[in-house]
Amino acid sequence: MKFSLQYAAAAPPAPAKRAEFPPLAGADIAGMIQGDRVGGDLYHFVRANQSRVLFGLLDVAGRREENFRIVEAARQTIQVAGVTRFVREEINEAEAMMELCLELNLCIRRTAAGVHSCAAFLGCYNESIGTVCYVNAGHTPGLLRDAGGITELPATGLPLGLFSASTYEAPTAALPEGTALLLVSRGVVEAAHRKQEFGLERVKQHLGTSSRRAASEMAGEILFAVQQFTGPTNQNDITALALVRNSTMATANA
Repeated sequence: MKFSLQYAAAAPPAPAKRAEFPPLAGADIAGMIQGDRVGGDLYHFVRANQSRVLFGLLDVAGRREENFRIVEAARQTIQVAGVTRFVREEINEAEAMMELCLELNLCIRRTAAGVHSCAAFLGCYNESIGTVCYVNAGHTPGLLRDAGGITELPATGLPLGLFSASTYEAPTAALPEGTALLLVSRGVVEAAHRKQEFGLERVKQHLGTSSRRAASEMAGEILFAVQQFTGPTNQNDITALALVRNSTMATANA
């Protein structure tokens, strides 16, 4: 399920508005945006076929009123071109992901009528084998938490919208049962209190100690932590997206 949360200053996370995410077999996915929606944060999900779900977290440079058309064009490209690239069962997911990034890069440049930076993390979760094929285009590193600890998924290419001939690598990460993938926007990492940033290390610490099993709770927990860190002074968009592959034991005890 998808939750859009509003938090009181010292209250635990509580759902305020609910919408539907693509249901996953043996996994859970959710995204949240908190703030005044002044920037270009965008997350999007779409089911491509019976075993693949595409997801993305984009950070389009500039203020929302300036880049609204770019944000919407990017969303439509993921929705249409993403399904087109990933709908067939017998495909090379890495090639499909790189092709989708090239289309998205062209879409952003065309809509902006020139250069317009857009950091992005795009992934395809394969339910049948429990993997994520992804591209990190100049985005904040994805964080993968499993039994061995937390692994960063760093940039595999430059931000979208900069160069017409950009190239992107699309590695694949395995998600064993119980693994969580957390994506956060630049607004989370750069949220500041008295000139001190929240930083990626704090995100990793919260993820490492979190006992949350639901993706919505995991995403909400990190946004709540940022709010507690900054107080009411932070007005920028902060966005989190979580994908959790349920363990057999956790599912049985739920």
